[in-house]
Amino acid sequence: MKFCQGFQPISISLSPNTEKDDILLALKLLFQLWRFKNGKAIDELEEEFKKYLGVKYAISFNSGRSAFLAILGCLDVTQGNEVLLQAFTCNAAVNPIIWSGLKPVFVDCDEKTFNIDIEDLKRKITEKSKVVVVQHTFGLPADMNEILEICQKNNLILIEDCAHSLGATYRDKKIGTFGKAAFFSFSRDKVISSVYGGMAVTNDEELAKKLRDFQEKIGYPSYFWVFQQLLHPVLMNYLILPSYSIFGKYLLILFQWLQILSKAVHWKEKRGQKPGYFPKKLPNALAILALNQFKKLERFNKYCREIADFYYNELKDTSFKLPPDPEERKQIFLRFTIKHFKAHQIIKKAWQKNLLIGDWYLTPIAPHDTKLEKMQYILGSCPKAEKLTKETFNLPTHINISKKDAQKIVDFLKLSI
Repeated sequence: MKFCQGFQPISISLSPNTEKDDILLALKLLFQLWRFKNGKAIDELEEEFKKYLGVKYAISFNSGRSAFLAILGCLDVTQGNEVLLQAFTCNAAVNPIIWSGLKPVFVDCDEKTFNIDIEDLKRKITEKSKVVVVQHTFGLPADMNEILEICQKNNLILIEDCAHSLGATYRDKKIGTFGKAAFFSFSRDKVISSVYGGMAVTNDEELAKKLRDFQEKIGYPSYFWVFQQLLHPVLMNYLILPSYSIFGKYLLILFQWLQILSKAVHWKEKRGQKPGYFPKKLPNALAILALNQFKKLERFNKYCREIADFYYNELKDTSFKLPPDPEERKQIFLRFTIKHFKAHQIIKKAWQKNLLIGDWYLTPIAPHDTKLEKMQYILGSCPKAEKLTKETFNLPTHINISKKDAQKIVDFLKLSI
């Protein structure tokens, strides 16, 4: 039973999609150690993923970055080859490149769509360029026709970063089916969540065989690591969130410090180092959580669209710059991302009122305390991305945000400008 309900924040990222059945499922699994690692849920999730996307092969891992690391490790590339990816991203998209001995080359992003800047991509292609990673930021698909044309012309391998975009389509084709491979994330604040988890997909038979071999060799994470992840939705929803504004946020810090709960991003990742639990196979217990969430995908995305429409209608005549909604790109609105020159002030004021609106991203490579030099990012190299970090913030759209909550956020925003 939840307590201190009045102290629960309107939040964007603290296990946003978990519902009662997810929490009870995680609680039940905590006491079923025999289901932690091996089990049929892994194969079931891979099969469901294949059917949903219409791809030939889906190979699961314990995170999106493990899936990305596996893809890079199975491609015909050599150390020192360049991988082009956009700035205005997370270190989880950069680190697998560095861990693979490849060189990240940062491309600026489009100020309207938050996706890769096509013209800057063309400028930064060199003889050493081998791979282009396309991030569909916040669930808005990138312009895949132009990107495919550039990749074909320059003999570049296209990988889709679909961590934000499960269920989105571009010209009636599902995101994740355009490139040689794609990877998805089931992290705690993604479209569906098993706290940690990820998937690599491809239609390339040879690559799929290498990915399956890679998966078999790396083994599962430890029992304790699985236990940490299962405990997350239970403690978050029954203890931390209901008391967040009085002592819950300190409990979260304490539990993470004591390693009772895991962090979304390990301190090593902020310095370009690899934690020991990457890469690993997806354990069965987390596959069970992911399957339960996957069944709700269409409902989740439909609800996100409804909340996004509410924000569009309520904020259209204000000074906030709203996200694009182009007809050919069916975005899923993982978050509703808006721009304002007072963005950082607005975020700070909102948090003081227990409205935990989002700060993706405060720096060109998030989280904000990531060491940019360890990511091989040079300040000034992507000026549009750096500008966006000063004026961008996000509003929650997830299943646990009611229309009443959304109205509170809108009312606050209108008073803040």
